[in-house]
Amino acid sequence: MIYASDKPHVERLRIVGSAVAKVADSLQLETELSPKTKLLSIYVYYKSDSGDEIPVYCDWGKSWKEQDVYRAIRNMIFVLSFHPRHSKLRMIREEVCVSA
Repeated sequence: MIYASDKPHVERLRIVGSAVAKVADSLQLETELSPKTKLLSIYVYYKSDSGDEIPVYCDWGKSWKEQDVYRAIRNMIFVLSFHPRHSKLRMIREEVCVSA
């Protein structure tokens, strides 16, 4: 789940969106963009099967490279994968260990 301003900085949103798509593809998850008014930053949440939204990334107006955003999101998902309620994310542990 990506929350961004309804008038986002196009390049930042493209970079974050692409990084989110890569993580989602590796976990076979869907992505969704939700424009919100009055947001200055781009927020990324993991939406669990129970509907809980867990924050995994905020760009704070930074202009990071796609690989840096991808790595930050993947690291947060990796941490979430150890929580018993998010066993669906265990796949990323194997992926992270293989790529390390």
